[in-house]
Order: sequence, then C-alpha cells, then structure tokens
Amino acid sequence: MKIMIVGGTGLLGYHTALAALADGHEVASFGIDDLDLAGWYPPRIKVSFGDIFKMSEDELIPVFKGYEAFVYSVGPDDRVTPPAPAYEFFRLRLVEHCAKVFRAARRAGVRRAVVFNSYFAYFDRMYPEKKLSEHHPYIRCRVEQASELLSQAGEMEVMILELPYIFGSMPGRAPLWGDVLIERFFRFPAVVFPKGGTTMITAKHVGEAAVGALKYGEPGARYPIGDENHNYRIMLEAMLEGLGMKKPIFQISAGICAAGAALMEKHSAAKGLQSGLNLKRLMLDIMSEELYIPDEINEANSELLRFGRGGVREGILEAVRAAYPDGFRRKG
Repeated sequence: MKIMIVGGTGLLGYHTALAALADGHEVASFGIDDLDLAGWYPPRIKVSFGDIFKMSEDELIPVFKGYEAFVYSVGPDDRVTPPAPAYEFFRLRLVEHCAKVFRAARRAGVRRAVVFNSYFAYFDRMYPEKKLSEHHPYIRCRVEQASELLSQAGEMEVMILELPYIFGSMPGRAPLWGDVLIERFFRFPAVVFPKGGTTMITAKHVGEAAVGALKYGEPGARYPIGDENHNYRIMLEAMLEGLGMKKPIFQISAGICAAGAALMEKHSAAKGLQSGLNLKRLMLDIMSEELYIPDEINEANSELLRFGRGGVREGILEAVRAAYPDGFRRKG
C-alpha cells in the first residue's frame, strides 16, 4: 500500500512509519515542521509539511492524492491542560479538524483509514454507570470523534484504535511522561499514587497495530489494544529504576486522591485552565481501580491485527531515560 501518515514525525506516527516500512509499504508523512529530521528520519519516507489545524478541507485534498490508506496520528491527548472550557478545545481539535481531514482524504480517493483514539471510549461503552463521557470533556470528545468519523465514512473504510498508556521514545522529542507524571509525583521523599492499575502498550506495538488495522481491520470496527495489564506500582517501580532512584511507594485511597485532585483543579482554574479529565472523578472512577482492557481482548486483537505484545517495562525505561537523558535532578 501507499500510506500517508498524518503526524508522521510524532511518537506514534514515527513508529507507525517504521512498522509500515518494515512491512514493505510506501510511506509518506505530513505534519508541522517542528523537528530537525536530518540524520535519523528514514529517507525512504516522503515528508511534507503543513498545519492541519489551519488548512481548509480543499487545501488538504492534494496531500492525500495517490494514497490508498492513511493513519491519523494527531493529538492532543488527555495529558494536555488547555485554557477553559476544555470541551471546546478538545472538540475543535479532536472532532472538527479530524473530521475535516478525513473528508479531504475521502474526496482524494483514500480507501482505508485508521485513527488513534483512547481506551477511555472503550470504558465508556463497557461501564455506562460511570458516565465517563458525561463527567470528562476529553472522553466525551473521543467518543464524538469516533462517532463522527464512522458516520461520515461513506466509501472509505475507517477503523478506530483505542489506546491505553503508551511507553517508548523517538529521536528528537522528550516523552510527555516527565512533565505530566514524574515532575508531579517523584520530587518528594516518597511516591504517592492511587491504588489502581491500567493497560499499557509500547509505541512500537501501536505502530504495528495501525498497519495491521489498515491491512486486516473490519470497516467501522473499534479495537481496544494493549500489551500488558499492571497495577500502577509496576509502572512506578520501573520509572524509579529508569531514573536511578530508590523511593518508597505509597498507594492511597480514592477519597484522599480525590481531595488532592480537587486542589489541583482549583489551582488550574485560577490560571484559567481546565483539564479534559475531571480530576476528582478520575480518581474516584478510574485511577482507584484496576481498570483494564481484558487480556482475552488484547490477545484477540493482537492476533487479528498481527502486532507484537510485551516489553512494557523496557518501554517505560526507554521513555524515562529519554525524558531525563542527563538525570532527573539536573533537568531544567
């Protein structure tokens, strides 16, 4: 296939490009020109630049001309805390602009497409009593993103990948885990974190799954994918190892976590910011539980889409060391 990757110089787009090349496809990348690609980005990938958030649908059509398939690997994800109201920020970027890109691709003749979505949308379907899309603007927008793309797909076959915690690295970009997790929880004598757990996957396997979805996915299908399910303690211990540190880890109750989250929300609100996740509800409904994509679903989707599994610990170590190449205490 001739595959266009929108966001091909970001973490997931890069690993998707590598997986597509390894599988023998012709690959192109389109995104913003914010990274020096010299000396490391595969020269076989045809690179072009533009800002999908500023371009019109008509301007985007030539980007996709001649391509059979494309992968949409553009954020923002839930780790971004935008100016309030968060719903408007995420709705514009995750739903409206994304739908515009898909319309342009369809008009250009693209036959198959994959979008990176969130496993929160899967949990929203599985646990309606939690009302996740009602409480969390980001989750609501991920649900709306998938619904919008599938409703307008027409003759283009669209597959949705619902992604959990992702670990790994790439040249030139520092993983976001440093700013959103390590800086908040690792600068104290002990690491204090919720009791729950989550599904995790490596960036390498996300890329493989994207290529697999283009080749083997069913039109309109939503695929929650993961490598491994772990309590957060496993993640935190690997992060400490990657940082070369030893600290005690205390996992505390949902109520205490929710109280701390409420203070964080007040601090953000004072700056005019709002998280896409209601942090208090996040602690009560998600972070305090071992909320996993079931192993049998991970295994089935791995076999169907033909992507590898495992290696989460190594992915965490890689991400942490890429975020702090000079050591944790010397960053900044």
